[in-house]
Amino acid sequence: MELCLKAGAQRFLAKPLSAEELRMVLDKIAALWNLRLIDNIDRGQAYRWIGHSAASLGIRKKIADLKGEEKPILLEGETGTGKEVVARLLHQQEPARPLISINMASLPEALFESELFGHVKGAFTGADTNKIGLIEAAHGGDLFLDEIEALSLTNQAKLLRFLENGEIRKVGGKDIIKVQTRVIAASNRSLQQMVRDSQFREDLFFRLASQRLQLPPLRERKEDVLELSEFFLEIEKPRRNKKFTADGSEALLNYDWPGNVRELQRICEQLSLVSPLPLIRKEDVEALLIPQPNSAKSFGTLSPRLSLNLALGLAALCEQFETEIIRQALQVDPDIDAAAQLLKISRSSIYKKIKDYKIDLENPT
Repeated sequence: MELCLKAGAQRFLAKPLSAEELRMVLDKIAALWNLRLIDNIDRGQAYRWIGHSAASLGIRKKIADLKGEEKPILLEGETGTGKEVVARLLHQQEPARPLISINMASLPEALFESELFGHVKGAFTGADTNKIGLIEAAHGGDLFLDEIEALSLTNQAKLLRFLENGEIRKVGGKDIIKVQTRVIAASNRSLQQMVRDSQFREDLFFRLASQRLQLPPLRERKEDVLELSEFFLEIEKPRRNKKFTADGSEALLNYDWPGNVRELQRICEQLSLVSPLPLIRKEDVEALLIPQPNSAKSFGTLSPRLSLNLALGLAALCEQFETEIIRQALQVDPDIDAAAQLLKISRSSIYKKIKDYKIDLENPT
């Protein structure tokens, strides 16, 4: 059996054979082959997982194994590792059905119930009509909850009630609505660690983590970097026909990619635009990369201009301290996405903090 698996066998069946088990295994093998065939489909027609490293092949196999899974699926990984791509690949495996995607970090807490569960006319000021919630809109399909870690403990409890019984009640309504949808949740933080830190409900974590898929950072699958970079340049090819030199490719491989695939995509898009020659050289690549942690440009200590007035209270002092950190990150790199990667937080988080703290992007000093 071991020799067969090494030779390329996808699954094995134990005797006595069951017709139901045989159908299930054949279905998952077909799903895996369909994922491989996506590489030959026009890019505009389907999402793709780019890469043939051992880690990438493992991810494709796991996606195929999850075909037909109706229980919640939890995707975990750093920002930019491809959680949305995996969610959409999971969705594409099923027959035509709706997909509703929600970024929980961008959802105002006060609107959580109205947006997810809907409301009836007159439920609150401004509720002029009945509204279908996003959960109900996903009935018969998939509900993708991105950045689930951003949910407050209060709203975690409200989401848990739906996951436990599949029932919702609109804001201001009396009727219970039964909804059947598969929940795919994504987090760029370890929910298990958040549970230990009392930042995430343990019961909700167990509900969401019926099936878990951990996406590795790009630095742990460096074999995929060149394939990904060629893919991103190919997207730009109708307008700009450029490719990497040998030392340009080497520069990509020597970088740790703290922003993962999303950062690589951004760099390739910029290189296709600003590199002066058809060939993208080492110096072109290095000019756009975020400084590594040991670089002189990186920051490790705050400047002494931050004074502490204890009379402000802890909450105000934390806000003042966080504002200063974000300002200094924006001085290191004014690109907001790059600053978020430097601080190891999500794009939506840094955008929200910039807005809340009224940081002037034109002059972040």
